[in-house]
Amino acid sequence: MSKMTLGSHPFLLGFDQLERLVERTAKADAGGYPPYNIEHTDENSYRITLAVAGFADEELSITLENTQLVIRGRQSDDDQGRVFLHRGIAARQFQRSFVLADGVEVSGAKVENGLLHVDLERSVPETVVQEIKIRKG
Repeated sequence: MSKMTLGSHPFLLGFDQLERLVERTAKADAGGYPPYNIEHTDENSYRITLAVAGFADEELSITLENTQLVIRGRQSDDDQGRVFLHRGIAARQFQRSFVLADGVEVSGAKVENGLLHVDLERSVPETVVQEIKIRKG
């Protein structure tokens, strides 16, 4: 018996990319730095919050390409001439990716108390009813 994939089900026409999207999302979540929260703030609003203590605003970047939201942090190396007796605060770069559904857009971002908040809004599409004419012959 062969395994039926989501994209090959006869009632799910046009959803063949969904399985690849789920696999890509699972790979993007590998690793745990920096920690993050995802909140449902309103009926059509979400907020992603990342712990970015120690990062200046200019060391953070947020890009959106198609449906992939990518948040990166890269701290500048300012350890020149400093002698650490103990170094427990890691200064490492990071990249976090989130796949957004169609119609979800970034409405803003801000850094507050060491947390980066990225606000998302889902636009509600209008209901469209279209009648299809049946041709003869």
